[in-house]
Amino acid sequence: MRRDVTSRIELSVTEPADLVFAVGVSRHYEPTHEELTATVDGVPCEVTNIRDVHGTRLHRVQPSTGAFALEYSASILGAGATATASDVDPIVYTRPSRYAESDALAPTAAAEFAGIDDPADLVAAVSSWVGTRLAYVSGSSLPTDGAVRTLLSRTGVCRDYAHVCVALLRALGVPARLVSVYAPGLDPMDFHAVAEAWVDGHWRVMDATTLAPRDTLVRIATGRDAADTAFLTVMSGRADLQSMTVTAVADELPDDVTRLVSIA
Repeated sequence: MRRDVTSRIELSVTEPADLVFAVGVSRHYEPTHEELTATVDGVPCEVTNIRDVHGTRLHRVQPSTGAFALEYSASILGAGATATASDVDPIVYTRPSRYAESDALAPTAAAEFAGIDDPADLVAAVSSWVGTRLAYVSGSSLPTDGAVRTLLSRTGVCRDYAHVCVALLRALGVPARLVSVYAPGLDPMDFHAVAEAWVDGHWRVMDATTLAPRDTLVRIATGRDAADTAFLTVMSGRADLQSMTVTAVADELPDDVTRLVSIA
C-alpha cells in the first residue's frame, strides 16, 4: 500500500513565539520521501527535531513576528513496524487523564457494558455504543471539552469520539490511548483522531466515527489524550492560525469494521 500525506499550516505570529508541531509521521515508518520546511515571511527558520518514547516526532520552531508557514510531505510504502508497549504503558493508559475522565464515567461504563468481559468484545461494544450515541457535528465542541461534556452534549468531532472511547475503556480496565493520524479517505480532509486499546498483547485501533478506513491510517502522535497529540502547541508568544490544509491519499481503501486492526 502506498500513502502520500501533506500538511500546510499558516500562522500570524504577532509576538516572538515558541511553537511545537506534531505533523510528521511516526518514526516507526520509513518514508520513501519526506520534507519539512518552516518560514517567516518566506525566510527559512531553524527547526529542532524531538522524539518521544512512542515514536512521535515533534518539530520545535521559534519564529520572529510575521507570516509563518510550515509545510510537510511524506510518501510511505508498506505498513511499517507495529506499535509495541512498555511495562508501564498498561498502567499509564488505564489512569484518568485531562480529557478522558474515566473515573467520572466508571458508573456509566459499568451499567452499559455489564457482562462483557473479553477485551476484544469490549472494544467492539464501546466503539459501536459511542458511534450510535454521538452525532458528528463540525465545530460543536470546544478545545477544552472532555469525554464527560461530550456525552452530556451528545455531539462532537473525531477527538471527542476518541476521548469517550478511551475514557469508557479505561473505566472498564482496558488500557486505551489517543492517536492523531493522517487518514486517507476522510471527508472532509483534516488531521484525524482515533483511539487505541490494548487487546491480547497488541494495540488495536478503533474509530467510532467510521469516517476513514483504519488500515490506511498513518500515525503521527500518541498519548493519553489530545493534550499529548495536538498538531500545534504554542509554548510562549502569540501565534494565530490563519489557514490549514491537510491531504492524505492511498492506492487502496480497505476496511472491515469487524476486524481487529493495528497500525504502525
